[in-house]
Amino acid sequence: MKLENDLLLRTLKHEQVERPPIWLMRQAGRILPQYRALRGSLSGFKELVSTPQLAAEVTIQPIDELNVDAAIIFSDILVIPEAMGLDYEMVEKVGPSFPTTITSLQQVNKLESGAIAAERLEYVYEAVKATKKGLNNRVPLIGFSGAPWTLLAYMVEGGGSKTFSKAKKLLYQEPELSHQLLSKITDTIIAYLQNKIDAGVDVVQVFDSWAGLLSPAHYKIFALPYIEKIVASIKRVPVITFAKGAHHAIPEISEFETDAIGLDWTIDASVVKSYIGDRKILQGNLDPCLLYAKPEEIEQSTLDLVKKFESKHIVNLGHGVYPDTPLDGVKTFVNTIKNYSYTPS
Repeated sequence: MKLENDLLLRTLKHEQVERPPIWLMRQAGRILPQYRALRGSLSGFKELVSTPQLAAEVTIQPIDELNVDAAIIFSDILVIPEAMGLDYEMVEKVGPSFPTTITSLQQVNKLESGAIAAERLEYVYEAVKATKKGLNNRVPLIGFSGAPWTLLAYMVEGGGSKTFSKAKKLLYQEPELSHQLLSKITDTIIAYLQNKIDAGVDVVQVFDSWAGLLSPAHYKIFALPYIEKIVASIKRVPVITFAKGAHHAIPEISEFETDAIGLDWTIDASVVKSYIGDRKILQGNLDPCLLYAKPEEIEQSTLDLVKKFESKHIVNLGHGVYPDTPLDGVKTFVNTIKNYSYTPS
């Protein structure tokens, strides 16, 4: 059945649209009181992620509350390492923690990968199916995965870090081991995203959240080839690639088969457009902290952003919305776009 709101899909196909679509990274989460109420009734974050009906409910909440142009399935990037055999915990107010980290080739060899690992994530695919049913063709549904380098960083570091120095040390000291781990992660991501597409997602996004921690030389060796392989494997739905902080890699990413490129808030849209032109749709790149500002400032900055991109733009933040962001600020941002229209040429 045809979607009631297919603005995102038409934009990704380079079709003429009446206004840019808008959705937010981390739109399903703590900015919404209904999410906090549900989350407070559960044993923990992982219960929410692994229970399809609950994940679907949380995915749909921002569609009902914010009226954004796309839903993104509520999950976690670390379900992939877990499916490969490396369990993690989500520690309240701390973040992810891996009791065991990858330090040896023997451990890498023990990890499952590809379709075998991806099969263990049936609860995600069931959440996709439940969400599609609950959305009832209102808006498209986005599926996602962390990129190989970002997942390796957690699997080696053991949790969040400002530097991920243990993970980076592995790249320098054990490059062969690093490539073997990255290859296994990549094969699992591909199978995982294909299964999500089979379950019903309309778009996929690959997040390389820690891209900016690598030097350009290391990003070219340990990240880009694997992202390129993932993107080339996804043919049935549009793909958005987001490498936070890796501005140097945008020209190379623009040569991949990705349909859109996500931008963080630290690069000027005009700079990117100067060497990409209209070949790719661009997504982003509002500073998430702008949403703490007064309504008139949010509105004006949002309009300024849209005018910079002109067209072929998916409006979003330059990264995920922060948990303590005022809901009114988020609504001002979204409503500014919902009330906007491209000037006829």
